This record gives sequence, C-alpha cells and structure tokens, in this order.
Amino acid sequence: MQIQATFPRRPTRQVTVGDVAVGGGAPITVQSMTTTKTADVEGTLAQIYALAAAGADIVRCTCNEIEAAEGLAEIVPRSPVPIVADIHHQYRMALAALEANVACLRLNPGNIRRPEHIKTVAAECRDRGVPIRIGVNGGSLHPDLYARHGGRVTAEAMVESALDELAYFAEVDFDLVKISVKASSVPLMIDAYRQLAEVTDHPLHLGVTEAGPPPAGVVKSTAGIATLLAEGIGDTIRYSLTADPVTEARAGRTLLESLGLRERKNVDLIACPSCGRAEVDVFKIAEEALEAFGEREIPLQVAVMGCVVNGPGEARDADLGIAAGRGRGHLFVKGQNVAVVPEDEMVEALVSWAELICAEGVEAALARADVDRASREAERDRTVLLNTQGDDANEVAARVDIVRRAATS
Repeated sequence: MQIQATFPRRPTRQVTVGDVAVGGGAPITVQSMTTTKTADVEGTLAQIYALAAAGADIVRCTCNEIEAAEGLAEIVPRSPVPIVADIHHQYRMALAALEANVACLRLNPGNIRRPEHIKTVAAECRDRGVPIRIGVNGGSLHPDLYARHGGRVTAEAMVESALDELAYFAEVDFDLVKISVKASSVPLMIDAYRQLAEVTDHPLHLGVTEAGPPPAGVVKSTAGIATLLAEGIGDTIRYSLTADPVTEARAGRTLLESLGLRERKNVDLIACPSCGRAEVDVFKIAEEALEAFGEREIPLQVAVMGCVVNGPGEARDADLGIAAGRGRGHLFVKGQNVAVVPEDEMVEALVSWAELICAEGVEAALARADVDRASREAERDRTVLLNTQGDDANEVAARVDIVRRAATS
C-alpha cells in the first residue's frame, strides 16, 4: 500500500485547466511541453499522446506564429489532455490561441511588456473563463526590474514581476491565475517560491528552468521541486530537461508518487545495491525488469534482490519481489515465499505474478501458491549459501580487524 504524504498543503485558490483542477486541494499535477513544431499537427499530437501515457496531466505547446495557432485549432479537440499555449513577445498570438480553444495561456511578463497588451489578453481570458499562468523567468526579467535590484536576478525581483502582472490583471477584474517564478539556480528558485507563497494565494507552478540534461538536470529539478513540495508549496510541476519530454513527465510522476502526493500508476521497482553475497548481476536483472514492465499500468512495488539470504526480509514490505539463490529465483509476495523459478526466468515470473496480483489481489495470488514448498526451497538455498559464504560475505569482520591492528601498531 502506498504511503500518503503527511505534510500540510498550502491553501490556495483553484483554477481549472480544461477539466484538470489546479490548486485548492486538488491533486498536484504533472506538466510538460512538446518539442515539435506546433504547425506539425500529427507529430505534435503523437508527442502529446506519449506524454499523457507517461503521466502528464497538462501539456504546453508553443504558439509563436500564425501557423502554430492554426495547428492548435486542430490539436486541441484531438488531445487527450488540456493544452496550454506558450506565448512570447506577440500578444496577438495569445488572442489567436484563444480562438483555437486552448485551455490556458502562459505569458512571460518579461517579454510582453506593454500594459495595454497585457490587459487586452487578460480581458479576453476573463470573458472566456480561460486561466493564465504568469510565467516569470529569472533569465528574462523586465530591464527596469534588473535596474531596481542591482542589475542582477533576485528572488525579490521575480516576485515583484509576478505581482506587477497580477496588478494589470486586477485592473480588468481577471483572477484565474497560476504563477511560476523559475530560475536555473536551485537556491534562487526555492527562495523566490517561498517569498511568493507568503504574498499570494494563487496556485503555484513549480520548476527549475533550463535544468539541463539528465542525470544532473533531474537532480537539480528534484532538489528544487521536492524541497518546496515537502513544505506544502506547489500545485503543479514541470521538469525542464534537455531531453525527450517524455522523460520530464516520467520524472514528475515518479517524484509525486515517491512523496505520496499521487497514487502510484506504474511499477515502483526497488533493488538492492548488491554486495559480496549477490548470486546474480542485480543491475542487469533490474534493468531487464524495468524494460519488461515498460509502460504497463501495474501500481505495485516490485523488488529485485541479489540473494535469498537477506533479500526477502529486507524487501518484506514490497508487494512482490524475487531473490536469487543457487541459480534459481525465489519469488515472494508481501514477504512470503510463493514460487521457485530458474534464474533465466526471473524477470518473466515477476511480470506474470505482478499481473496476477493486479488482476486478482494479493490473497488470491497467495492462495494459488505452494507457500510451504517455496519456503522450504528458499530456506534450503539460504542454508547452503550461509554455509558456503558464512555470515560475513563481505569479509567486514576481517577488514575491521586489519584496520584495528593498523591503528594500534
């Protein structure tokens, strides 16, 4: 069973992006952005469907030219998730995107600067009931803000940019707003969102902009986003990676599931780090298992353990697992041994049992197993390995003795 988060959520207003609620206690959502030319309708839709399958709840597409707006008119009614139009510099593209029936706009205050243009777009969104994300970016602040804040990007400058935009919206009675204050510096991003959370109750869209390629980009994004989510700040998230956007959606979904903020959708595969007792190449088996499960919607925690001596005990809380021993794989469900399979069938057996548990439940799966026989076989292999390897397969005791003698000689 998945553990739910216990930290409190920051109370916010709620906006609706298409049929997806953001803020106001709604589940935290995952966003990503297409990398195709929006005018390429079929290519863009293919990417949107891939993103939705990977866990994206909302997808953003660029709308930088009339051909892109025309593409959105065809994309929106065929998309499986709400579409946000990303607008830069040309406010008329925002108006065109609204005619294409997008579910939300993203405006950057740093590059749509004329108040009359901002208010024109906000008034049109007000009349249509379409929300806007104020997307402040540390790399594209208004020049006046740089000047007022010592010629550099500060958290205060980013928050001020968001509040200035809100003030323009208020002049035309528009308040269907969510806000982001992204920076490529993780500490700066965290500081900006903390400050913003103190002065507004609008829902917040979290992200570290220009985080770069994996794995460093994933680490940076996780460091910023997870820190804020653990403080109750944030209502929707995006990993901004130099990678296939499907990687962004998967990372976002995995983070929310790991924090207990969304129900698990796919397999959560855990594996031991391997040691001198391992009977198989744990890394290889784990990779093969990940590939075998692929995008199957099997919301179980599955363990791959290197040995039958410690594996079942260490992974007893997993829904399902397998541990190696003497050329065989010992399957266990909720810590109970259920089957023994040849080593080369370990991954196939994991997938088969996972499907069985999903379809019929743990109790039904256990009822099909010869638990007594499986337990006897596991204990036999465990005893043989202990007799062969001893209790200290990594020779820690011997190493400690050497260290002790070196230190006292």
